Parts: sequence; C-alpha cells; structure tokens
Amino acid sequence: MSFKNSTSSKTIVSEDKFNNKWGFVISCIGSSVGMANIWMFPYRIGEFGGAAFLIPYIIFVLLIGFTGVIGEMAFGRAMHSGPLGAFKKAFDMKSPQKKSRIGTVIGLIPVIGSLGIAIGYSVIIGWILKFLADSVTGAIINDEDPAQVFGVLSRDFGSIPWHLLGLILALICTSFGIARGIEKVNRIMMPAFFVLFLFLAVRVAFLDGAAEGYAYLFKPDWSAMTNPQTWVYAMGQAFFSLSVAGSGTVVYGSYLRSDVDIVSSAKYVAFFDTLAALLAGLVIIPAVFAYGMEPNSGPGLLFITIPAVIRSIPFGQVFAILFFLAVLFAGATSLVNLLESPVEALQSRFGWSRRSALILVGAVTAAAGLFVEGSLLSPWMDTISIYVIPLGALLAGITMFWVCGKTFARNAVQLGRRRTLGRWFEPMTRYVFCGVALVVYVLGIFFGGIG
Repeated sequence: MSFKNSTSSKTIVSEDKFNNKWGFVISCIGSSVGMANIWMFPYRIGEFGGAAFLIPYIIFVLLIGFTGVIGEMAFGRAMHSGPLGAFKKAFDMKSPQKKSRIGTVIGLIPVIGSLGIAIGYSVIIGWILKFLADSVTGAIINDEDPAQVFGVLSRDFGSIPWHLLGLILALICTSFGIARGIEKVNRIMMPAFFVLFLFLAVRVAFLDGAAEGYAYLFKPDWSAMTNPQTWVYAMGQAFFSLSVAGSGTVVYGSYLRSDVDIVSSAKYVAFFDTLAALLAGLVIIPAVFAYGMEPNSGPGLLFITIPAVIRSIPFGQVFAILFFLAVLFAGATSLVNLLESPVEALQSRFGWSRRSALILVGAVTAAAGLFVEGSLLSPWMDTISIYVIPLGALLAGITMFWVCGKTFARNAVQLGRRRTLGRWFEPMTRYVFCGVALVVYVLGIFFGGIG
C-alpha cells in the first residue's frame, strides 16, 4: 500500500480505494448486516406487534439511512480519513489559526467504540466457528447437547482457540487492504449470505407449524402502534442495524472515489440491511415455532434454540452447515469493518504500516477478548453499545452538519451526484438526525439499551 501526504494536514491519505460504487455498497452492507439482524430483529417484531413494528422501523430506516448514513459516508470521503483524522480536520478547518486537540480527542470516541465492539464480536465469531465445525462433523446433530456446548463456550476462558481463530481469520482478510481484501471478502460473503438464507427460508416454509411463526412475525397488532416503546425500540433497532456509529461507515467513506453518488449508495445499504433482517426472521422464527420453542432474543436463540430445532429437521446436518456458514459470513464482514477503524487510525494519523497496525490492533483485541470471555461479555457489549456507539454517531452528526457547516455538508454529499439535493437536506440532517441521535443516546441509557 502506498501513501501520500495530505496538503491540508499531517494526516496520511491512503491511495487504496474501493474499485467502484458496488464494491463500496456491498462492503457497507457487510458492515451493517450482523448479529442485530439475526438474533434481535425477529424477536423485536414479535414482541412489539408483529407487522405493526415494521412501520415505525421502516420509517426510522429511511430517516437514518438518508441522513446519518449519508452524512458518515460523505464525512469520511470529504476528509479523506477515518474518524480520528476526520474529526481533527473538521475542527482545524473551523479554527484554522488555532490548532486544537479537541478534534483528535473527539475522534478517539468512535474509534474506541469500534474497537470495543470488535473485542466482543471476536468472541461471538469464535462461538459461530465452533458450531459450524460441529455441524460439519455432525456432532451437534447426533451427539452433543447444544445447551451444554454453549454453556462450556460461554464460560470464562471457554472458547479461547475458537475465539483466536476467528480473530486471526478476520485480520488476514483485513491485511490485504481495501480493494484486494475487504472489498473481495464482502463480494463473496454478502451474496452468499443472502443466497443461503433465502434457501433456508424456502426450506423452513415446508415445516409443519411454520404458519404460527409467520403469524408471530407479520400478524399486525395495531394497538402496539400506540405504545411508545414500540417506536423507541424500532428507532434503536434501525439505528444500530445501519451501523451509524461515527466509525465504520466514516472509514469506508474515506476509501470512496469522488464520482460515486452517496445518496444512491445509502439507499441500497438501507434496503439490503432491512432485507437481511427480514430473511433472518423468515428462517429463524417459523422454524422455532414449528417445533414448539420460544423465540427468545440473544445468543441463546442461535446457539441453543436453533441447534435444537435443527436436530429435528430432515437433513438437519445440511441445514446446520448452511445456517452457521451464513451467520459466519454476516459476523465476519461486520468484524472486518470494526477492526478497520482502529487500523486506519494508526495508519493515517501516525504513519504506521498496515502490518504493524494490524498486529497491535489484533493483540489488543485478543487480550481484551480473553478478559471479557464468559460472564463479562454481556456487560462489556452493553456498556460499549449504550454509552460509546451512539455517542460516536451523535458527535459525527454534530461535527459534519454543524461544525463543518451546512455548505460543506451539502457540497460533500452532492459530489458525484447528478441530481441536486433538495431543500430537505439541511433540516433533516442538522435537526432531525442529530435530534434522533441524541434521543437514542438518552433513551438507551434510560432503558439499558434499545438496539
């Protein structure tokens, strides 16, 4: 990878870019599609009114997709940097005569958030790898008790080899850079994820009792629309599902070419992220109901309930392999994005080689991951997702739409776009999105997490 000095700051700008719009879009989809789509979204639909939940959810997806996602993509591209460099440049641009450290300090927040989630995600990827391996051997179908296997994995230091293997595989993917690594991995894994889950959804449709699961998902309870919590959790689900965090989307935006239409790109990301969540629901919930089990949210749904269901399905081993392979693809593409943010920060801000940055980030992620394995994992993930991730998104919105100024933001988003942005842009980004980000942050603390 080659570098050149930016004329606007000491930040080093990478010449490694996404090859085209679709490489960028599919990579952003990969960063968005993750565990929230697979184990939380189906449960939330049923918990808050079935199809009635989809209405506020889609409203917030459209709102956040056309404000927050667009803003973070454009912020990274305009600053030619991930969050650490982008925030610094923004505040230096605001006060060019007085260089301040405030931008660097603020930029650390989303980088820390990205690294924090990556630490927990690497543990979960290890669990997925273990269940995939047991599916290939047939052990999870024939011999092992899924609850017992998961109990061993989720205890303190219970999945060290699998955890480290998953992290190493993600670091290897990231080591090849943007065009030859991240983009190629997502071009393979994301289409494979959708094909596999579509196949599984068709198979599940033929299970006796699946209709009850579809009713759980799509039978509307319109009274839920009057429940404020329906709107609160729909907002949180949309916010976290689209990976608005001031980190991953910003860093991918920094690798985006100037001729790409960001508004169009955000539209596709929002659409396919929602489609992934619906596909996950169409596989998991009908299968769970077909065998009389509870659609509980959280890791237990994937690692206890689903394996128990799979044991009863004809050709269950094939189903298990395809299922955990698809889940692995979703988790791995998200982990690669999470790791890229701190790696890019070390490269662009401090001039480190990609190899050195990966070694340090990998070592920190592994060491901290070993520490949080087991009983500390859930509190760790809750702390980062409640207090750090939404704060990063809020700060990114304020910086892009307020600190940089509305003219800068409009020009950054307009770049590469043929149609002129409408008058909706400023009020929707400066007031509505920043307001939603603030509400998500406050309500997340109040409810102990809403996404």
